[in-house]
Amino acid sequence: MPQHFALQNIYSENRLFLSRIVVIFSLIILLLTALVARLIYLQISGHEYYSTQANNNRIKIATLPPTRGIIYDRYGKILAENIPAYSLELTPELTPDIDETLTRLKHLLNLTEERVNQFKHQLPRHRSFDSIPLLMKMDDSTVARFAVVQHEYPGVDIHARLIRHYPYGSIGAHLVGYVGRINKNELKTLSAKDYKGTHTLGKTGIEKTYESELHGLPGHAEIETNAQLRPIKTIKSEAPIAGKDLHLSVDIELQRIASHAFQNHSGAVVAIEIATGDILTMLSHPSFDPNPFSSGISTTAYNALQNSDQNPLFDRALRGQYPPGSTIKPFIGLAGLQFGLTQINTPLFCPGYYQLPNVNHRYRDWKTWGHGLVTLNDAIVQSCDVYFYDLARTLGIDRIHQFLGQFGFGQKTGIDLIGEKSGTLPSRVWKRQHKKLPWYPGETLITGIGQGFMQTTPLQLAVATATLANQGTLVRPHLLKQDTPFNNNSANPTTDLNPAYIRDIINSMINVVHTPKGTAYKLSKNIAFKIAGKTGTAQVFTVKQKEKYDAKKLSSKLLDHALFIAFAPAKSPKIAIAVIVENGGHGGTTAAPIAKKIIIDYLNKNAVL
Repeated sequence: MPQHFALQNIYSENRLFLSRIVVIFSLIILLLTALVARLIYLQISGHEYYSTQANNNRIKIATLPPTRGIIYDRYGKILAENIPAYSLELTPELTPDIDETLTRLKHLLNLTEERVNQFKHQLPRHRSFDSIPLLMKMDDSTVARFAVVQHEYPGVDIHARLIRHYPYGSIGAHLVGYVGRINKNELKTLSAKDYKGTHTLGKTGIEKTYESELHGLPGHAEIETNAQLRPIKTIKSEAPIAGKDLHLSVDIELQRIASHAFQNHSGAVVAIEIATGDILTMLSHPSFDPNPFSSGISTTAYNALQNSDQNPLFDRALRGQYPPGSTIKPFIGLAGLQFGLTQINTPLFCPGYYQLPNVNHRYRDWKTWGHGLVTLNDAIVQSCDVYFYDLARTLGIDRIHQFLGQFGFGQKTGIDLIGEKSGTLPSRVWKRQHKKLPWYPGETLITGIGQGFMQTTPLQLAVATATLANQGTLVRPHLLKQDTPFNNNSANPTTDLNPAYIRDIINSMINVVHTPKGTAYKLSKNIAFKIAGKTGTAQVFTVKQKEKYDAKKLSSKLLDHALFIAFAPAKSPKIAIAVIVENGGHGGTTAAPIAKKIIIDYLNKNAVL
């Protein structure tokens, strides 16, 4: 039987073929259109954006930290400088596994757990592309140990940096201060722009007070990198602006003399150039080495300083508050003269104690058997307490408060350091505000010999002494050496004091040092000029009425503080000084010799002798 084959529909097949060609062609046109549109976008509309992205991958912006200003003393000796040192630094975005890297580095370089934890604590404060110091001030052996295996630690590099260094160490620590790592709270207040690339700032002393001047401003550099983000070349840069150098009024050699003179005692000394207000010496002893703070002091080392019985971190010159003891007597005597309540030769009998009318309590003199008949001059020379008990009662606390305030007691001096204490100049109002109690007559008596509620800082006592030597014109102390001569006589208010009364008091202070009965008579040996001075003793604890103060039976921490104030040459004063030796006993024995060494050195240098 014959087979029949269906005839193909040639027309339908042609139509199908053509439709497929149209679809494919349309698809090609569409894809070409999209490609052209994308090329137009990339080359024109998105050019700036993608060009920037490409540059960002190729070019890195590096911050150039400023060089911190140098600090000099009055003779150009460097007190704070910047020395080159190597630091090991880690960049988070270039480090694949930070924890694993830190663990390896800890074993390789014998890093302490504390050092690693300090670094981890810093991480949140920095951007991922910042280079963060892990180990500062590396020694040569540590640098060599890491350099051999550096290729195994991506993101970790050795950088050359400038580290703050204090050549005189502990001698100027409280005065100059130190720099330390920026902490979390400080980071909130600092300008992010100004402190880019900076990891430290001034923490205390001049370093803190003049931080803005010393710091400078950062610069930047555009650095081309390869695919591994390694630097190839610097395209352009803007140099940082270095911090300002500072010249201080202090003489670091006088600081050294004072430090050695204190030996094992604690205390403070402040010396002022009367004509200018320049601080010549401002020492707190014992002190500490500020250099470890620059590279990151360990918690163990810091706690050892903080918990030391000697309290080396405490600035006694600026913040220590002590009873002035008998050093206040010349000022009380001057008040008595000024108010017309006594004369320099007005006599009073001292039986060894003083009693208020109708009161059994005896206010004892340091000399148990008394001084006998004494004048105001004798009372200053021999430091008779009874005379000043009586004079203080006659003056009254209101006049004492008003008069002593003219010399700066009870108020900050305004020195260019942060953290100064104001001391305490008691009054009726002060006691009511702070003690919620009325003022009692006996409190006036002990204020007259610098005890009771009255407290002063060594700086404040030195300023008061300089003001007395300056004929009552208040001396304003400062540490930054003035660009132009500073005239205290024209710049500061003058108390309305009778010059004759000031001469009387100064003559009595000269007699303290240069007459056999003077409490500082030993000081006059082997000196060719006159010193006006006053010794002082401040009680650490109260001796009961029927008890006797016996230094031999007391521990060293319960001994009286020793004080001495002075200025020289007495007739034409150039330098004023205040010394406080904690638990030093008698001012003429321990405090006065320290003052003598400083005075002689200063006068010799300035061709006064």
